[in-house]
Amino acid sequence: MEPLTGKQKRHLRALGQNLRPLCIVGKAGLTDKLAHNVSQLLDQHELIKVRIPAGPAEQRNGQADQLAQVADARCAGLVGRTVLLYRPNPQRDAAHRIVLP
Repeated sequence: MEPLTGKQKRHLRALGQNLRPLCIVGKAGLTDKLAHNVSQLLDQHELIKVRIPAGPAEQRNGQADQLAQVADARCAGLVGRTVLLYRPNPQRDAAHRIVLP
């Protein structure tokens, strides 16, 4: 999957503004079960928010990148402890798919 452009990231962040976090990374960190759940959620929704544990900014950035890599998704934004992940699903109904600019 190719990287997102700035315009695409802005569009996804606007769509994600009203979303609630669907998944929370616990103290155990990124486990196989969590990665599987995130992948399933991305198949259903294409755009999800994930809460990650508190920590230094470098640690949160690393966790967001690692989570996106494991889920084969792209990180559209990271604000505080909330990561916005996007992965297109071509099998999803065309009326419900996210169209990027």
